[in-house]
Amino acid sequence: MAQKITETVDHPQHYTSHPSGIECIDVVEWMSFNCGNAMKYIWRADLKGGIEDLRKAAWYIQREIDRLTKDAQDEN
Repeated sequence: MAQKITETVDHPQHYTSHPSGIECIDVVEWMSFNCGNAMKYIWRADLKGGIEDLRKAAWYIQREIDRLTKDAQDEN
């Protein structure tokens, strides 16, 4: 039982099944929070949440756009 819990926490199948063999976390840890979350939802959409995950990704992308737009306005 402990092995099953470890796999679902440390290496969930919907993050480790990409045909590239790359694990999602190895990519997203180099991104901003919002972009990393968007990538996470895109990465797993076909394996887990489908359209709902794509909507979540779009939400995080829009949030990042809003953040960057605000930051640019604050600089001027």
